[in-house]
Amino acid sequence: MRSIRVFLLCALAAVTISAVVGNNSSGPEECCFRHYPRKLSPKIFESYFMTDGRCPLMGVILVTKKKNHICANPTLSWVKKVMKSLDESIL
Repeated sequence: MRSIRVFLLCALAAVTISAVVGNNSSGPEECCFRHYPRKLSPKIFESYFMTDGRCPLMGVILVTKKKNHICANPTLSWVKKVMKSLDESIL
């Protein structure tokens, strides 16, 4: 009976430690899982940022003036124009 209690105590400790360690892991804050399929007007955006390299899909997150986040493909010409326009407006 004593060995069962010791085993249960050890199992509980292992689960608790793994939960704490799992919550402290650092991963990407925001990723794209699909790109927005249509072209949008550059006038609706106020900023952008690239997704983390650890994300499953490379993307740029375009932030609208209403604070919505839209994932887009950074290799598309309209997305490049939006990014360039935003970069120039900052300077």
